[in-house]
Amino acid sequence: MSSAATSSKLAIYGAIGANIAIAASKFVAAAFTGSSAMLSEGIHSLVDSGNGILILHGVRQAEKPADARHPFGRSKELYFWALIVAILVFSVGGGMSFYEGVEHIKHPAPITDPTWNYWVLGFSLVFEGVSCFLAFRAFNADRGDFGFWAALRRSKDPSVFAILLEDLAALLGLMIALAGVYFGHLLNNPYLDGAASIGIGALLVGVAIFLIYKTKGLLVGMGVDDETLDNIGKIVRAQPNIDQVGPPLTSYLGPTDVVLALDVEFAHHLTAEEIEFAIDDLQDAIRVPYPEMKRIFVEAKSLSARASSQAQPTS
Repeated sequence: MSSAATSSKLAIYGAIGANIAIAASKFVAAAFTGSSAMLSEGIHSLVDSGNGILILHGVRQAEKPADARHPFGRSKELYFWALIVAILVFSVGGGMSFYEGVEHIKHPAPITDPTWNYWVLGFSLVFEGVSCFLAFRAFNADRGDFGFWAALRRSKDPSVFAILLEDLAALLGLMIALAGVYFGHLLNNPYLDGAASIGIGALLVGVAIFLIYKTKGLLVGMGVDDETLDNIGKIVRAQPNIDQVGPPLTSYLGPTDVVLALDVEFAHHLTAEEIEFAIDDLQDAIRVPYPEMKRIFVEAKSLSARASSQAQPTS
């Protein structure tokens, strides 16, 4: 297992453990204080715990080897479970937070003693900070020289970007909850607590929409970026005895599992055996800079044309 994969799994385990502990403490605080924002944050952490388990399940399913019923492996399982996670964040996390916030505004109840909330929020900030640090470390392992947002858009690994976004949303949600509790108690305005819950709901809905957009593209079949396509074309054209090459066709099956199809016309003087060796050399040349190209299919035009001509009856 690569160091990046190990770091990714460690980030998932860290997120699950932190969220379970935090959710329990938030629900206890909400029960003692009646804070709507704390209840929303408890729901948020509970959903995050379940989401981490689903992502971990997707990672394990994606690692299963290919078989007769799954000849290309099961790498896309990770994308499927990431989509389920995004839907849960949208419906359960965002929806319940909106509902709790609206109900608290319709039926406000003042926070009598916010001490419990402050203790739990401080505890949560520490644990979420540790979880977010682990997620950032996994994210930076494959980040390269790209900026944060560029790397986030380019990332094809939901076990990294989904966990990172959930941790960032959790930290921001905690700050919103803290502001709602503090100002609601300071100004004796219970409506601020409900407004904080609605703010947390809006935050979760925004994160969920981004996750749905990302995972939908990966699930239906997204190809590599234009720069990678151009580099693959250059590698192919740099090989000897290649006359023409069509546009490379690619599709992500998983974060490190890409299918590449090439339409190549080899020099007509090559024999079938020489073309076979040329294809092997071409595949090796591509996999050196792009090891994620695990399946490379080459359609040799001159070979197929030669076979067709040999099959034609002579007059």
